Amino acid sequence: MTDAATEKKTSREEKEAEEAHAYTPGLKVKKTMKVDKLRRLPILGEVFPKVGDKVSYDEIVARTEIRGDPEIVKVAMLLGLEPEDIPRFMNKVVGDTVEKGEQMAFYSALFGLIKKRVESPIDGTVESISEITGQVILRGAPIPVEVDAYIQGTVVEVMPREGAVIETNAAFIQGIFGIGGETHGDIRVIVEDNTQVVDADMIKPEHEGKILIGGSLVTLDALSKAAEVGVSAIVSGGIRHDELTTFTGEEIGVAITGQEELGITLIITEGFGKMTMNQRTFDLLKEFEGFRASINGTTQIRAGVLRPEIIIPHEERVEGESEALSQGMVPGTPIRIIRQPYFGAIGKVHSLLVELQQLESESKVRVVNIELENGEVVMVPRANVEIIEE
Repeated sequence: MTDAATEKKTSREEKEAEEAHAYTPGLKVKKTMKVDKLRRLPILGEVFPKVGDKVSYDEIVARTEIRGDPEIVKVAMLLGLEPEDIPRFMNKVVGDTVEKGEQMAFYSALFGLIKKRVESPIDGTVESISEITGQVILRGAPIPVEVDAYIQGTVVEVMPREGAVIETNAAFIQGIFGIGGETHGDIRVIVEDNTQVVDADMIKPEHEGKILIGGSLVTLDALSKAAEVGVSAIVSGGIRHDELTTFTGEEIGVAITGQEELGITLIITEGFGKMTMNQRTFDLLKEFEGFRASINGTTQIRAGVLRPEIIIPHEERVEGESEALSQGMVPGTPIRIIRQPYFGAIGKVHSLLVELQQLESESKVRVVNIELENGEVVMVPRANVEIIEE
């Protein structure tokens, strides 16, 4: 190949590298953006607010009822009768309400020497009386289902009998992993900097109902004490995997979290182990100390990815703040690596290689060169990184 051809090829490759970009899902760390939340009932019901209404965090925006659980009572067996005989000895008919312990059937024989009665095991309604099986099916009282606003904001859309969409201007921070569902509270920073470990001694009674911001690690003892005190949530850079398993009482899977009933929500911003919280994330949370925030630890790793989130409504607006990185991933884009061996590492895109690269597994994938915070440049499959949207 001639020198001219070589120079031309090199120039083309450099141009391709400069123009290369990738559209990669990002973890948002934003000081201000519009946040929309759809609040929907599982089944049709009643929706209360109208478009334009202002709502608070815990305001109920929709309500419905789901049918109670069924309870089977073997009346014929309990009375010692044939199934076809039980209607004559029932004190209740289909559609009647019953209270727990209330007599619903009575049988007397031998001039009152033999007396048998059947009491309702639940509060509910008589749904059916079978002359074939001799059983009575009771339906438990309806279970109310209420959906609150979750965030403070304005109703921008109402879906009749289904729910509403609420919008707010807020700081918005996503974590990499979390447990526990929706909650809210005032933000309180309890560490000096983003490298400090949160231990049990730092959890105080006055932290009840607060969202506590830690640094590089939250210990098992601190998490347990926080749940005991009534802390709403803890946000930390990392946690040890074995301590998280001990706290939850089960191995955390990769399907979905957020349904745990542990008395506290936890959001991890960086990964497992002792991991310094990203400086921008820490500074942003510290800036909004004292503000009331909504927080949700629900995480889904696979299809339909859900990330734990912190939403801090406020009135400040930043000119030119973008809600998305429209250009995708380009050199200089801040990223977080989400797979081993660099799981949780923070860096920036050094360069994007256009050609497929062969990995140790012999598979060929698109990769990106990442410059880590310590200056080291590593090659990582593009699927293993997420953009930190700033």
